[in-house]
Amino acid sequence: MAAVTLSRSRGVVFLAAVAALALTLTACSSSGGSTPKSPTSGPTQQFVDHSGALVVPRALHVDGGLGQDQARLIVRVAQTLYTFWNTGKKDYLLHADAPSFRDNTLPAGRKQGRDGALAASAGFRAALPDLTCELADLYVTGDTFTARLVFRGHFTGRYDGVPGCGQAISFNAIDIQHVGNGTTITEDWHIEDNLSFLTQAALVQITGGSSGPANGH
Repeated sequence: MAAVTLSRSRGVVFLAAVAALALTLTACSSSGGSTPKSPTSGPTQQFVDHSGALVVPRALHVDGGLGQDQARLIVRVAQTLYTFWNTGKKDYLLHADAPSFRDNTLPAGRKQGRDGALAASAGFRAALPDLTCELADLYVTGDTFTARLVFRGHFTGRYDGVPGCGQAISFNAIDIQHVGNGTTITEDWHIEDNLSFLTQAALVQITGGSSGPANGH
């Protein structure tokens, strides 16, 4: 059992209260071993890019007062951003985040802006080479979108020098992304259920009670 910090994970704040909040936000999600639901259908489908290159939200909720062109733009920005987290490919992030992008929940040790996100993705993929990001829920309100994400993979790499044993990993994250008046994201706030990741990877152990959900989703 190794003591670790989250200096290279996507969400590097590892406080029990923060993890507990993430669990509360995602309590209604399904098991990580289950088959994900089919992507959303209905009127909101008109706002989704189905070209095949981008991830598609499983459920989409759009503010009824938002113009169709603006809704379509923001949904595509969200799809582009989470395709970056799903693939690790830099170009998607550069198209989604503005050069002046600011992380308002910047973890200690992470660079500000796009460089920080790129480093976090690379570090996390060193631990979980097959990492995927499911865009489970997407809410578009005005010039902002909120997303519930499910990260999955297998701990076959190394994390803070600790080798994995192929453990299945599944945990949730919540993002709030501000697009503003432009066509790219200018700032964000985010929270990740790092507690589930660490317990599933056998990097920490919680004594005196439950170690948290085994599936994290």
